[in-house]
Amino acid sequence: MAIEGQMSIVDHLEELRSRLLKSIIAITITTLAAFAFTEKIMAYLIAPAGIKPIFLRPTEMFITYFKISLMTGLIVAMPFLVYQLIQFLWPGLKGVERKYIRLIVPAATFSFVVGVLFTYYIILPFSLRYLVSFGGNLVEAQWAIGEYISFVTTLLFWSGVIFETPLIMFFLSRLGIVTPSFLSKNRKYAILIIAVVAAMITPTPDPFNMGLVMVPLLVMYETGIILSRIAYRERTRRTDDHKSSPEVPAK
Repeated sequence: MAIEGQMSIVDHLEELRSRLLKSIIAITITTLAAFAFTEKIMAYLIAPAGIKPIFLRPTEMFITYFKISLMTGLIVAMPFLVYQLIQFLWPGLKGVERKYIRLIVPAATFSFVVGVLFTYYIILPFSLRYLVSFGGNLVEAQWAIGEYISFVTTLLFWSGVIFETPLIMFFLSRLGIVTPSFLSKNRKYAILIIAVVAAMITPTPDPFNMGLVMVPLLVMYETGIILSRIAYRERTRRTDDHKSSPEVPAK
């Protein structure tokens, strides 16, 4: 039996089902709306390549259109999806945690968009020119549209996610899971992980493009440490205030 003011397991499951259903409906609506702009979006995605891709199977263009629409729908619906997640977690959060979590939707959206734009305007042009020219004296580059779009959208999506690293570090510190000193002391390991991540998401093996990815990741890590110090200082201050406040005797 649930205590008054608390939700039972059944209530939590019902709440989760409701949030998931709303999220699926939102993604469906944004995906269908994005289908009307898919051709223009595809033109933007193809532009950095400098070549005109081809399709090799009868259904390849249709499937590619659907992939672009779905990816666009997910990106557009992302603020609503994050909002649904916050609403699901809201009853279990404290007053101070609620104050900070209100920043998630705009901050996460902004960070994601910055990551996507950085990759589109900086990483993609250099990388795709390198890939087109590699072996160009022997063969002519003719990329299949399906593989090209999957490659570009995957790179853009994960770049946007990675650019949210400072936010993740901030909230982990605010919850007391990590500390600024821990992040600073393990900076050398973080640099190694960043190098591995840069090597994985960089589409070319040359050090120049890898460096283009590593530099902003390092900047984000250092920014995350600064935000972590702010969050942890606030957490420590509130904990000290709570300990120092006199307890009210029970009547």
